[in-house]
Amino acid sequence: MEAISDFVSTVNGLVWGPPMLVMILGVGLFLSIGLKLMPVLKLGAGFRLMWSGRARGEADEGEIPPFQALMTALSATVGTGNIAGVATAVFLGGPGALFWMWLTALVGMATKYSEAVLAVRFREVDERGKHVGGPMYYIRNGLGNKWAWLGVLFAIFAAVAAFGIGNTVQANSVADVLETNFGLPHWVTGLILMVLVGMVLIGGIRRIGQVASALVPFMAVSYVLIGLIVLAINANEIPSAIATVFSSAFSGSAAEGGFAGAAVWAAIRFGVARGIFSNEAGLGSAPIAHAVAQTKDPVKQGMVAMLGTFIDTIIVCSITGLVIITSGAWTSGETGAALTSLAFESGLPGFGNYIVAISLAIFAFTTILGWSFYGERCIEFLFGPKAIVPYRVVWIAAIPVGATVNLGFIWLVADTLNAMMALPNLIALLLLSPVVFKLSRAYFDKEKATGR
Repeated sequence: MEAISDFVSTVNGLVWGPPMLVMILGVGLFLSIGLKLMPVLKLGAGFRLMWSGRARGEADEGEIPPFQALMTALSATVGTGNIAGVATAVFLGGPGALFWMWLTALVGMATKYSEAVLAVRFREVDERGKHVGGPMYYIRNGLGNKWAWLGVLFAIFAAVAAFGIGNTVQANSVADVLETNFGLPHWVTGLILMVLVGMVLIGGIRRIGQVASALVPFMAVSYVLIGLIVLAINANEIPSAIATVFSSAFSGSAAEGGFAGAAVWAAIRFGVARGIFSNEAGLGSAPIAHAVAQTKDPVKQGMVAMLGTFIDTIIVCSITGLVIITSGAWTSGETGAALTSLAFESGLPGFGNYIVAISLAIFAFTTILGWSFYGERCIEFLFGPKAIVPYRVVWIAAIPVGATVNLGFIWLVADTLNAMMALPNLIALLLLSPVVFKLSRAYFDKEKATGR
C-alpha cells in the first residue's frame, strides 16, 4: 500500500505541477479576455435569468429545467471541498491560498460558461430519447472524429475519477466527521448513505434534479448565514484577515512553515488545486448536467452555469476560509474538516462543530448524487445505456467501502484524477473557443438590437 501511495504521490506532483496550474488559469484567462470579461460583467444578468421564467425550461428540449440543471451541478460541487478542502488549502498553503482560490474562481466563471455553452450546442439525443452531453460529446461532435479519442479519454478518466471526488471522498469525510462529533461508527454512516443514495438514483436525473433543487439552496444559504454569524462575532479580525490573505498570497505563510519561496508556491498550488476541486471549473463535470437543461439557447444556459462557480467559491468557500483565518485556528495544527469544525466551534461554543458536521453530511450527500449522474453519462458514452444499471450498482456498493478506508490516500487519488480528466477538457475548450465567442457575440448583438 505504501508503494502505491508513493507512486500516486509522484503522479500527483507531476499532474498538479506548474504546467497544469498555468493551463487551468491560462485557459480561464484566455476565455475571459475572448468574452471581454462578460461572465463577471453580466453576473447580475445571470442571476436575473436564473430566477426569471426563462429558467423554468422549455418542455420540448432537455430533461430538467435550467434551474434544476444548475442545482444538480452545484450539488456536485458544493461538497467536502467547501469545508475540508478549503481548510486543507489554508493549512498547507497558508491564508494566501484563499486569494488563489478567488482568482481561480473569477477566471473559472468564463471556463464554466464556455463548458455549458458547448454542452448545449453539441448535445445529442440517445437511443432512449434522452438528451446527453458534456465534454466527450462536444469533443466528438465539435472537433470531429479525428479527436474522438480525446473524448474517450475524458470519459474514462471521469468515470473512474467520479468514485474518488464524487463518492469515496465524500462518504469518508461524512463518516469521519459524524464519528468525531456524534460517535457514529464509519460503517453505519456508510450503510445509511448507501440506502439514501440508492433511493434517489432509482428515479434518475429527474429525481436528482428535484432533490438537488430542494436541498442545495437550503443548505448553501443556511451554511452561509451561520458563517456570517461567526464572522460577525470575529468582526474585529476581518480587516487583518483579509490583509493577511493578500500579503501571504505573494510572501507565503503556510501553517507547516518552510522558506518563503516554498510557502508562496504552496499557496498557489493548494489554492488553485483545492479551488478546482471545489468549483470544478475546467474539470468538465458540470457541463454534463447543463447539457440536459430544457433550453434551446446555449448562451442562456452558459450564463446560468457560470453562477455555480461564483456561488461555490466566491461565496461559500470564502465564508469557510475567512472563519478559519479570523478564528486563528489555521495555526492549530488541525487540518481538513477538523480545522473547520474548530474554527466554527471557537465562534459558537457548544454547537459550532455540530453545525459543520451536519453541513458536511448534507453537502457530501448531494455531491454523491450529482457525481453519480456524471459517471453514468460517461459510462453510457463508452458502453451505451445498457451499462448504466451495472454502474449504479457498483456506485452504491462503493459508498460503504469509501466510508471505512484511509482518507489521506483517497484525497490523493481524487486530486490526481481531477487533473487527468481536466486535460482533455481544457484542450477542447481552447480548440472550440471560436464557437463560444461566435455564439456569445450573436446572442448579445441580438439583445442589444432588441433593446433588452
